[in-house]
Amino acid sequence: MAETIQNFLTDYYSISIPLSILINILISLLGFIPSIFLTAINIQLFGVTNGTIISITGEALGAIISFYIYRIGLQKFTHDKVNKYPKVERLLYVEGREAFLLVLSFRFIPFIPSSIVTLFAALGKMSLLSFSIASTIGKIPALLIEVYSAYHVINGTNEAKWIITIAGCVGLFYLWKKWRKNKEGA
Repeated sequence: MAETIQNFLTDYYSISIPLSILINILISLLGFIPSIFLTAINIQLFGVTNGTIISITGEALGAIISFYIYRIGLQKFTHDKVNKYPKVERLLYVEGREAFLLVLSFRFIPFIPSSIVTLFAALGKMSLLSFSIASTIGKIPALLIEVYSAYHVINGTNEAKWIITIAGCVGLFYLWKKWRKNKEGA
């Protein structure tokens, strides 16, 4: 899939920036596809600085548009997801500064899917403006880490090997903790 998207953006290079942003919005709307492959493509096509800016723009717009669509159209279909994320459920009942700080902090936690934060914020009482600002600010550090990682993986540096090893260990630890929690609850 990544190669197809990269070829598509290369073939339509004159409009590849808005196309990349549009693809990022679609990824956000779908809510289950990680965007790191698009970040890597953006770095390859546009360079580190421009690729980062394009990725941040796409992710921010994707979150904002998803928030709006979730708010107007998906409230009645989402109650089954609420029970799966009790920590994020708090977003349903908070407003103002507390909602802003929760979205901001949840964007820093790598194991809470971005779409879940967006969904809960949209179902809650948070305003679109407050969500947009908190979400965008919160996404920047995570995206900078993603860009750094993607850059080193693309270039095959020793740092890339460490990044992959550490990410793998963190992922395995997370899965082990989740498995253990499920085993104890059963």
